[in-house]
Amino acid sequence: MLVLFESSVGYAIFKVLNEKKLQEVDSLWKEFETPEKANKIVKLKHFEKFQDTAEALAAFTALMEGKINKQLKKVLNKIVKEAHEPLAVADAKLGGVIKEKLNLSCIHSPVVNELMRGIRSQMDGLIPGVEPREMTSMCLGLAHSLSRYRLKFSADKVDTMIVQAISLLDDLDKELNNYIMRCGERYGWHFPELGKIISDNLTYCKCLQKVGDRKNYASAQLSELLPEEVEAEVKAAAEISMGTEVSEEDICNILHLCTQVIAISEYRTQLYEYLQNRMMAIAPNVTVMVGELVGARLIAHAGSLLNLAKHAASTVQILGAEKALFRALKSRRDTPKYGLIYHASLVGQTSPKHKGKISRMLAAKTVLAIRYDAFGEDSSSAMGVENRAKLEARLRTLEDRGIRKISGTGKALAKAEKYEHKSEVKTYDPSGDSTLPTYSKKRKIEQVDKEDEVIEKKAKKAKVKIKVEEVVEDVEDTEEEVVQVVEEQETSVKKKKKKDKKKHVKEEPLSEEEPCTSTAVASPEKKKKKKKKKVNED
Repeated sequence: MLVLFESSVGYAIFKVLNEKKLQEVDSLWKEFETPEKANKIVKLKHFEKFQDTAEALAAFTALMEGKINKQLKKVLNKIVKEAHEPLAVADAKLGGVIKEKLNLSCIHSPVVNELMRGIRSQMDGLIPGVEPREMTSMCLGLAHSLSRYRLKFSADKVDTMIVQAISLLDDLDKELNNYIMRCGERYGWHFPELGKIISDNLTYCKCLQKVGDRKNYASAQLSELLPEEVEAEVKAAAEISMGTEVSEEDICNILHLCTQVIAISEYRTQLYEYLQNRMMAIAPNVTVMVGELVGARLIAHAGSLLNLAKHAASTVQILGAEKALFRALKSRRDTPKYGLIYHASLVGQTSPKHKGKISRMLAAKTVLAIRYDAFGEDSSSAMGVENRAKLEARLRTLEDRGIRKISGTGKALAKAEKYEHKSEVKTYDPSGDSTLPTYSKKRKIEQVDKEDEVIEKKAKKAKVKIKVEEVVEDVEDTEEEVVQVVEEQETSVKKKKKKDKKKHVKEEPLSEEEPCTSTAVASPEKKKKKKKKKVNED
């Protein structure tokens, strides 16, 4: 078996002398403790030395990309094909390329890795003709050149331009707002009506720069900047404007400020186009998922695309809302559902009820797109387009309430009525404000008389009821007194032995009961006196 060993000095091909020792992987390192032991295991068959650092850099960059260098191809055709033995390589990708292009059998296994490690430890003794000082200088030069090459084409360094571009874009927006506000305030003293007619800030500044003084609007041609209707309105407002007169020096300063606003606006559009192109080149899938502005802000917030790829989906979801998160954790309230991702178009077109759900799903798919862009070799945006289509389909099902049934086949749609907002307008009822009876100011005399008669009848009925209750109470009192008197008479009759007197006593109470059962005409006090007299006579 032959071994292909790449070093900073050149390519080396070794012949394995004792393949039985390779079966013991754990103890293979003992065979490379000294150069003498290493020479018993492997022997140098061919060594192709690099002429300078540039040639070494070209060879190693080709190896890193999984390609075969011309020099390596010549060595393999010359040495390995003649030997008709399998070739052990350290990189499986490189072995696949060699097998495909040169039709050589290649081996890559843990045993080969241990063998490469042993050869590297005893490289000075296994490769004769190379001084240690020369090998060290070649290693150092190759490391610097390779680092410089990787730094030049590193995605981590290219996305630094994205971070700077989005920061500069935000700064330009702030400065533009300040400049336009100052320009409108200063020119508003001279022509205040213009700001209400022209709402676009850039058009406002261009009109101001072209015309200048308010008196020039009558003869100015603004058809290139404004529609005909708006132009006529501006000219009419200029004739009857209530603004004050301004000196020519002030007009010159305002015009200079307008020139700055127009120049900054043009540079901003140019910078935005540059940012779009860079985002599509560096992170195409992220751009498709959340847009170039939100994607650039996420990269800027994390520091780089690689740092952003290390974040979890839950972190990306609330990235930009750290203050709200820690405030919620401190006060034990609900944590925020979204941060910078809230400005994505998918979250913006969602109803407030489903914004949290969509932002969570969007963050999960965005993290996959970020990692694909950061670590993947393919630069297409097919993955982002596919995931965005899935999210849009999910959003439509949520909005249409097309929820699938859990039981059964799962193909039938759940029957749910479509939500329709019914706005009920309730008016204020003033009738409950006062407890007094409400009458109209003008009432007929007959209505007043009828109401008075009804009130009098109700009062009479109430008085009659009270009198009847009093009469009933008096009758009950008299009946109780009669019962007491009868009991006393019975006790007195028992003591008397005469039968005639007994009959006389029995007839008298009956005669006395008759007036009691009738309506109480006499007062109860007089009846009591009569009863006492009769009892004494008996």
